[in-house]
Amino acid sequence: MDKLLGGQIGLEDFIFAHVKGLKREIDVFKSEDALGLTITDNGAGYAFIKRIKEGSVADQNKLINVGAHIECINGKNIVGCRHFEVAKMLKDLPKGISFTLNLVEPLKAFEMIEPRSRGGKAIDGKISTGKETLRLRSKGPATVEEVPTEYEEKAISKVDDLLETYMGIRDTELAATMVEVGKDKKNPDEFAIALDEALGDFAFPDEFVFDVWGAIGDAKKGRF
Repeated sequence: MDKLLGGQIGLEDFIFAHVKGLKREIDVFKSEDALGLTITDNGAGYAFIKRIKEGSVADQNKLINVGAHIECINGKNIVGCRHFEVAKMLKDLPKGISFTLNLVEPLKAFEMIEPRSRGGKAIDGKISTGKETLRLRSKGPATVEEVPTEYEEKAISKVDDLLETYMGIRDTELAATMVEVGKDKKNPDEFAIALDEALGDFAFPDEFVFDVWGAIGDAKKGRF
């Protein structure tokens, strides 16, 4: 079991797991403020590289690959940290210096695996439309919900951009939760209070919260 980094069971009975592979210690020179990494985590304390921006500092180092687990930064073990915490650590590293990353590559067994495609099915006694999505929450159980409306999709995309600008992460599930919190609020103060109740652990800065409120309002009015 010590080889298993994390796993999840999807709605279509598809099982995916990260299994420890090759370990690498990599020296990286931070020549730009942004490394070009998008970080995610499995909810169990393991952060992974989700995406590498083309032409970025990370892209220039061919030992940094999508899917790798970030184990240490400058010798500090970061197992147990959430993805936004890891992203902030990397963002806060001074420009113009070298730092060390300890990565664990995943073992690769299957390449083109997809979940089975089925029609609608019963969920909690109701027939689904086949347009449901799994929503993961920081508090409370995961739920199956209808896919976002067109305005919600635009708002989620904009909030996701704001997350990258302010926090150095991209997280559509977190963005979707924020849009859900704000869609029925009447003013930014009401939104800020509700956001603090739902996602207070993130300690979002006031200017970020204000910009998110503006993005939700703009999406409602069709300004995107």
